[in-house]
Amino acid sequence: MMEFASATQLVATIKKKQVSAVELLEFYIDRINRLNPRINAVVATDFDNALIRAKKADEALTRGEDWGPLHGLPMTIKDSIEVAGMPCTSGSPKLKEHMPERNADVIEPLLDAGAVIFGKTNLPLFAQDFQSFNDVYGQTNNPWDMTRVPGGSSGGAAAALAAGLTGLEIGSDIGGSIRNPAHFCGVYGHKPSFDMISFRGHIPPFPGLFPGDYALGGDIAVIGPLARSAEDLDLVMDIITTPNKPLRTAWKLELPPPRKENIKDFKVGVWLDDPDFPVDGSVADCLSNLIDALAKEGVGIEEKKPDIDFKECHDIYLKLLTAVPNAGISKDVFDDFVKQAANLDKNDKSFFAQLIRGTTMLHRDWVVLDYMRLMMRQKWADFFKSFDVLLCPVVPVTAFAHDHGDFFNRTLKVNGKDQPYMDTMSAWAGLTCVSYLPATIAPAGTAKDGLPVGVQIVGPYLEDRTPICFAKRLAEITPGFVPPPGF
Repeated sequence: MMEFASATQLVATIKKKQVSAVELLEFYIDRINRLNPRINAVVATDFDNALIRAKKADEALTRGEDWGPLHGLPMTIKDSIEVAGMPCTSGSPKLKEHMPERNADVIEPLLDAGAVIFGKTNLPLFAQDFQSFNDVYGQTNNPWDMTRVPGGSSGGAAAALAAGLTGLEIGSDIGGSIRNPAHFCGVYGHKPSFDMISFRGHIPPFPGLFPGDYALGGDIAVIGPLARSAEDLDLVMDIITTPNKPLRTAWKLELPPPRKENIKDFKVGVWLDDPDFPVDGSVADCLSNLIDALAKEGVGIEEKKPDIDFKECHDIYLKLLTAVPNAGISKDVFDDFVKQAANLDKNDKSFFAQLIRGTTMLHRDWVVLDYMRLMMRQKWADFFKSFDVLLCPVVPVTAFAHDHGDFFNRTLKVNGKDQPYMDTMSAWAGLTCVSYLPATIAPAGTAKDGLPVGVQIVGPYLEDRTPICFAKRLAEITPGFVPPPGF
């Protein structure tokens, strides 16, 4: 089924002239016209220019020219990443007419590798939710169940891949925004090590603030790929991993090879649940079955985690996370937050309270938190002296029902009990965010409710190929990507 083939397979068929780039693009256009209205994943398109580029890709092959590892591949991009000549709204009505004249830095190497970018995928307002709806393009549905969310903020990206509407995707992640959609929709995703891929051209920050090559990516946030295979993640990381433009004068990034190649040689730590951030039984059972399958294959597994306090880690993460956008808040709002911060109960750990604290903290307090982060990073490094990867949940629940209610008052059911929305959705993702670690999401199976479950494969800092390689090997003993029924 061509619609569910990996990007690696699709490029191979184009280069072998088994299908043309134009034919493949027209195939996706037809599927989008027929199927996209059900899920609303692809929200803006430029089919005319994409067809022109696809035709040029086919003509180049006829002349014996190879554009690169993505030659002629039709793909889409999350609508927070600027593509010249295409809308980039980041879900904001204020940016409904925003048409960038310049590509984000991550787009250039994709085009240089031969990609044909034909559309943009949906997300929440300014990429700041764990589901994908906004006042510009509306709501995106999970192709496994239209009543459920596809995740966020790269929800449209994961839904489009799962439904077979695109060949490849690029998303972004500051709190699980690549990983929870991959988990909810049953696809692969990779959150790279921090600061390996240029963030210039992503919204936020607001477009136009950094017109040159220098840009403020912000702490924690990264750009990375989503795909239908782990091989595709590896392929894309080869293409987009490069220092920010001002650094390229002297710096070159070259990712080390994976620590192991054979799955039986990996030393695997496992952390499947935690009393402070419990995992729903439906997800835990699926992950336990995966661990049993690995054990039967002779993989060396040990229930072991880094020597960090999860609750303290999450507290540090939320404060550093909420400090990221504080410069973009208006003075009136900031001044009001300062007043509220003075009256907060020190025991109030709600996300709204954490938001106010993080937004208004003194620089000295940020430096202290950054020092505490360094201590955690060292503990992770110590852990990876004995283990190659850590397996843990992505999110404690499967895809939940759409909820457009007040963000700060939302809850999710975990083992029958209401749990805070933000903590439930971000805690396990924040483990790797705050310490800048790479994490690959691979399909682990389906839960009792029939919805996909992913596993988070955490690797050592800057050793992104190690968790990606483990995801590749995992696909040899599990079904890997499975298309949702009806697509």
